[in-house]
Parts: sequence; C-alpha cells; structure tokens
Amino acid sequence: MRRIEELSLGWRTELIFARFDALVIERPDYLLVRTPHNPTFYWGNYLLFDRPPRAGDAARWLAAFNGEIAQLQPESTHLAWGIDAAAPFELPPDFAASGVSMFPSTVLTLRREQLREPRRAFAGRFGVRPLRLPEEAALAVELQVASDAHGYAAVGYRVFRERQMRRYGHMVAAGLGHWFGVFADTAQGERLVADCGLFRDGYAAGALGRFQFVSTHPAWRRQGLCSALIHAVCRHGFEAMGLESLLIVADPEDVAIGLYEGLGFERDHNLWYLERRPPADAETR
Repeated sequence: MRRIEELSLGWRTELIFARFDALVIERPDYLLVRTPHNPTFYWGNYLLFDRPPRAGDAARWLAAFNGEIAQLQPESTHLAWGIDAAAPFELPPDFAASGVSMFPSTVLTLRREQLREPRRAFAGRFGVRPLRLPEEAALAVELQVASDAHGYAAVGYRVFRERQMRRYGHMVAAGLGHWFGVFADTAQGERLVADCGLFRDGYAAGALGRFQFVSTHPAWRRQGLCSALIHAVCRHGFEAMGLESLLIVADPEDVAIGLYEGLGFERDHNLWYLERRPPADAETR
C-alpha cells in the first residue's frame, strides 16, 4: 500500500477530514479509516486499496473489513472499500455475488486564474456568508436532509448529517475552513437555501482546499444559487484563505459537473468506491 502522501489527489484530500478526528492507519495491504464518532458514515469507515480488486479477493477483503471495523463498531453494518486506481476496471464476480456495487466520482480542480464568473448573478434577495457553528448547524442539517435524504433511512441519515456538522464545526474552530450558506430574504425572515463547506489540508504542505457536500433545497433549485455559491466560496478560498488550488468531487453523470466546469473547474481523475449498503438503507433505493 502506498503512503498517504503518494495517493492520488482525490484520496489525499478525502483524508483531510479523517486525519482531523478519526483513526487512519497504514496497513501493508490497505489504509484503514475508522470514525468511531460517526460509525454509520460509509466513507468515514472503510478500507482503501491502491489497486483494483481481483477475482478471489472478496472473502479476504470482507474479513479485513469485519476485523478492522464491523466487529469494533456494531453500528457499522455497511461494507465500503475505496480504490485508488488510475484506470477503470470491472467488478469481479465474487464481489458482485456478495451484493457489492461499484461507482466512480470525478475529481475536478481549479486554480485562481481559471475561475470564471457564473452565468447568473445573485439577485438582491440572496446573500452568502459563513454559518456560525455550532449555533447554526441545525439549519444546515435541515437543508441537507431535505436535499439528499433519498436512498437512505430517514432517521439514520439525519443522525449522520448531525454528526458530520459537528465535525465541520470543530474544523472551523481549528481554523481549517468554513461552512457557507446562501440565505434568502423571505417573508418569514432569513432562510438557508443552499450550502457547502471548504476546508484546507492541515497536514500537508501547500495551499489546497477541498469542497464538501454542496446542496440546494429542492424548492430553490434552477435559480443559479449553486453556481453563485461555489463562485463566492472559490473567491473566499483564494482571497481570504490564501489557497492556490481547489478540489471538488462530483458524480460524473450528475448535471452538477457541468456547473462546476462552467466556473472553470477541470476534470482530473476518478475515485472508485465499492460498497454494500446496510438493509435499512438498501430498502429505500
């Protein structure tokens, strides 16, 4: 297994968050990531390999996951393996027979000189600012649940998002970044309608920032809010945080990837995820 510093940019920045408050251990064949304070977080509790799976690996990889994570954390009823591979690969039959699915995410990067203006600017009724954490964390949780709870058991997903926002609040307090929101001026007062995080790597040299969990409330989509939010946060990252490069990860089939490319982000490489959801989540698909 390659050392953390030798991993692809996507996985190195994925580990920014685990290295802040979780357990990250380099094993001979894989990297163990375990987050005891958020055991139902698939991608906070996984094994990372620097090669694709081969036929016959499933039983051994499953045993490793059970020994390193599931037996220590009964709430971790999922399976999750990350793959740091340069090229696409086929999922071996023994993994598929175990109920494991595979999906990619695309890493996009942006430097200051690449940033473009959004096609639609904010109207007067909208504004962007960092959230005051932990005081306003509940606003973000409500938005995130409304935006992205499909495919997960509702109660468990809310608990997961609450735990994530506590983590981000601690990272904000440590000076590693901010959680940003688009607030709309409504008849009922200020309302959070879109949000995302931007954090720096506190362990590696250089000025690299990683976005986290971009969401827009379903009732407020198609108004250019996400594009304007990402642009504003990019400017904050370059100008206020002194970052040189920003990284965001997106589903290659999602329309959001075109939005990011419209702002100047460029595709770099893919991350590969292998997972089996626990029964409560699998039933909601």
